[in-house]
Amino acid sequence: MQQNLDDIRNELLDAIKNDGLVLPTMPEVALRLREVAEDENANVQSIAKVIGNDAALTARIIRIANSPLVRGVQTVEDLQMAVSRMGMEYTANLAIGIAMEQLFQATSDAVDERMRKTWAHSTDVASLSHVLCQHFTDLRPDQATLAGLIHEIGKLPILAWADEHDWDEATIDEVTEQLHPEFGRMILEAWDFPEELLDVPLRYTQFDRLVEAADYVDVVMVANLHSYAGTDHPYSSLDWTKIHAFENLGIDIDVVMEDESEIEQEVQAAKGLLT
Repeated sequence: MQQNLDDIRNELLDAIKNDGLVLPTMPEVALRLREVAEDENANVQSIAKVIGNDAALTARIIRIANSPLVRGVQTVEDLQMAVSRMGMEYTANLAIGIAMEQLFQATSDAVDERMRKTWAHSTDVASLSHVLCQHFTDLRPDQATLAGLIHEIGKLPILAWADEHDWDEATIDEVTEQLHPEFGRMILEAWDFPEELLDVPLRYTQFDRLVEAADYVDVVMVANLHSYAGTDHPYSSLDWTKIHAFENLGIDIDVVMEDESEIEQEVQAAKGLLT
């Protein structure tokens, strides 16, 4: 690398400060959904109206409402039924997360490939987060799914910058890996995300982290580690028994990793709904 990481970090921060690099903005549908979800006078029809303007998103929400993850009895046939079954907040969070996919695009092949790979990994982690949250915590699965989908959101401005500059591929990978947690928190703050999610990008790889009770950082940390199980990624060779997040969630590592377990089947089902 011609520049060290500190120099590049400062360059990126200066670019953001001087509007040379604009942090990604939430997709319009996500913004409208959050506004409606936060309106105390909102109802099922309000959420359905916003989602209904996007045919692809509508189809995915109905598909999720009919999935084993939601465990309904009656078949959902329309969007209002889907929102009623899942609840306004659950539906809004899933829809907001799914809408994020449109942000992961670039013009150059090298960066576009990394954008798509990041989104694919994020859906893996989100699927795992949803199921782990259901089985091992009292936290909200919809919020855990959103946490998984945005845990690497900080890569977006870095990759956007790389898309316009002459970085070799090794530099792109090193810079995004090292700096995306800090930029991820900046983005979530700019998007006015809830406090319980702000630390997810910044802390999900801090494996010595100690907290008294399981939170969304713990869920995403464990889900991210499991996403690399059986690969040659360095995370797969860590001693997971020493990572406090597993203890916080009360997870038996060996059971969760079984390919034929009920949990694994649910994860695959969740992944199919997010992709």
